[in-house]
Amino acid sequence: MLPRLRTATCGLALALLATAPALAALKPGEKAPAFTAPAYLAGQPFTYDLSEALEKGPVVLYFFPAAHTPGCNLEAHLFSEAIDDFAERGASVIGVTAGNTDELAEFSNETEHCGGKFPVAADPGAKIAARYDAVLEGKPEWSSRTSYVIAPDGSIAAVHSEMNPSHHVKAMLEALDALAAD
Repeated sequence: MLPRLRTATCGLALALLATAPALAALKPGEKAPAFTAPAYLAGQPFTYDLSEALEKGPVVLYFFPAAHTPGCNLEAHLFSEAIDDFAERGASVIGVTAGNTDELAEFSNETEHCGGKFPVAADPGAKIAARYDAVLEGKPEWSSRTSYVIAPDGSIAAVHSEMNPSHHVKAMLEALDALAAD
């Protein structure tokens, strides 16, 4: 009986965590912290530089807990499917994680995840995530699920922080549309 109770309790705790909103401290209008990080695009390593990316247009920066986990797999796949929609709005996408960073080369190239369509960057120790207040509550060595639109001037244009991976793409596309309308 105890193993079933423990399993049920763990399942309930995970369900509550998945539906609980994460709270991001960076608000629209604030300056986005600049960063560089080791990254992968289609399995190839390079150094991602936010400042350089912003020279080309807005950046959608999304933090995710860990590569090769169910919610993160889904979120990466959804961003991958919508990459042309982001490009039409002049925006680039970068995923950043502090979890399972040793798996990012593979994750960036797998069709069912990023599909080589956008880069993912490693954030060992969640140092970048901490600067964006995107650290997973209860597991501070991992990133939370928080997405930002960063305007070309380096300011935060929008933020969406929610553990459900299904809403981030839509929220970021709507934020880019609002940014273009301003």
